[in-house]
Amino acid sequence: MTKSRITRIIILALAASSGLWAKDVTKLAPDLNTTASSDVIVQFKTDLNDNQRNLLQSVGGVRITEFAFIRSAVYTLSPSAVETLSDDPDIVYISPDRTVSTFLQYSGPAVGAPAVRSAGYTGAGVGIAIVDSGISPSQDFQNPATGRSRITLSLGFIPNVGTADDYGHGTPVAAVAAGNGALSGGLYAGVATGANLINLRALAPDGSGSDSTVIRAIDKAIQIRAKYNIRVMNLSLGRAVFESYQLDPLCQAVERAWKSGIVVVVAAGNEGRNDSAGTSGYGTIASPANDPLVITVGAMRDMQTVVRGDDLIASYSSKGPSPVDHIVKPDLVAPGNLITSAMGNGVHVLAGRYPENIVQNTYITLSGTSLAAPFVSGAAAMMIQKTPSLSPDQVKAKLMRSASKEFPSYSTATDPVTGTVYTSQYDIFTVGAGYLDILSAINETNNVPKVFGAAASPTAVYDPATNSVYIVNGLSAVWGSSAVWGSSAVWGSSAVWGSNVWLSGSSAVWGSSAVWGSSAVWGSTGTNGFSAVWGSSAVWGSSAVWGAGTVTGSGDR
Repeated sequence: MTKSRITRIIILALAASSGLWAKDVTKLAPDLNTTASSDVIVQFKTDLNDNQRNLLQSVGGVRITEFAFIRSAVYTLSPSAVETLSDDPDIVYISPDRTVSTFLQYSGPAVGAPAVRSAGYTGAGVGIAIVDSGISPSQDFQNPATGRSRITLSLGFIPNVGTADDYGHGTPVAAVAAGNGALSGGLYAGVATGANLINLRALAPDGSGSDSTVIRAIDKAIQIRAKYNIRVMNLSLGRAVFESYQLDPLCQAVERAWKSGIVVVVAAGNEGRNDSAGTSGYGTIASPANDPLVITVGAMRDMQTVVRGDDLIASYSSKGPSPVDHIVKPDLVAPGNLITSAMGNGVHVLAGRYPENIVQNTYITLSGTSLAAPFVSGAAAMMIQKTPSLSPDQVKAKLMRSASKEFPSYSTATDPVTGTVYTSQYDIFTVGAGYLDILSAINETNNVPKVFGAAASPTAVYDPATNSVYIVNGLSAVWGSSAVWGSSAVWGSSAVWGSNVWLSGSSAVWGSSAVWGSSAVWGSTGTNGFSAVWGSSAVWGSSAVWGAGTVTGSGDR
């Protein structure tokens, strides 16, 4: 045996003994802790069984909880154990139990809610699950006929913490979706004033939570959906995107809820002003808002008027396409700036932090996509009250098809603190299919196929040959003869998204003649923005900007 041959065998043996030989990096999230034990979510190909549990224990894993409905478990594992497990053929993906936070950056008449209520649709009997920081009692949540609370169930998923909203985020969110404005004589009423609320507290007193606490809440909603008629779920929270939605445990959870018959509405995020990657805020959609099934909602400024015509996009509203997968998001926009909503009883962190925002001692004015999402949740409850047979895909399709598509080409907003001026362009990645119009949605009569995934958001693809970005039928399971967005269907692309968002003609959403042009974000010479959005790596890295900063920003005023 030659010396080189001996050397090669020794190297291979060392690699195998050190664990490097077996490590499958494609199964490991890029932000896993490599220096100490941490809580991770392990996803399996098959249903959880004792063999899998024994495997996790054999490498020193400490069980925290399991999520059978998404074939996952949460364990505390060392870095070496994670590497060992990555080689197991039954393991799909391992990711950290990441931190999630609210999307609060600091009404109703503009989206047609009063007109729908006057027609007799208040969401009565429909359950809206609010996965958030809890809901505090308020007269705005009572049924005036019975005096009973419409909060029909309250459950907590944060250890040693109750279900009331001591942070002050979940209550205003719930009140936008279903508060009746009783304490203000109806002035600050929400959308579906007769709907029931299911309070699923997944965030701690500081407004933060984790993937696992949110997934536990989603899991519970699925389990009890029939008993409490949970047909809608609101998630005004999220975090950065680190991998494809097909591997992200949060996305897998919301997809399971959607499949069970629950309309899932998610806030887009508040990073529309973020230019750290040279994208002018594009490519900043959060998780799980990046999932193609859910309804992702951006924020509009209602300009403190009851008419829709003068409303403008909030410059902080996150813009698509989604990182990694390039899903066309958001799906809709709704009022989300300077929204006055119920605080509920008790002491709240946000009320103490922003006493100048308190109105009549019982309401608080806040901004962010957190407040935009529940407008859509309330609208979905109204639609389901009118037509209980609607599937989540049918609700989404009707909302997008009926959305108002009248926008200016541009608008500007000035930060009141820094004086920075932000310019927003009204394209498909900023306003989606348009501005929520509840009255039009509830009267939408076009037939929509009742097929799971039929209204999944499409994919945007860059074509270097034409220097343009196109919407494509990227998923064969979603697109097909019965797909909602099919070009030959009544929901053709121009009908759903409107001609104003196709900046380079009817077929391309971006191109060399678009406003950003070939030398800006999307073109071949726009190196920073181009690589950040269309490159192989996601917009956000391990130093993502989510967290407390998104809660306290000044927003558009």
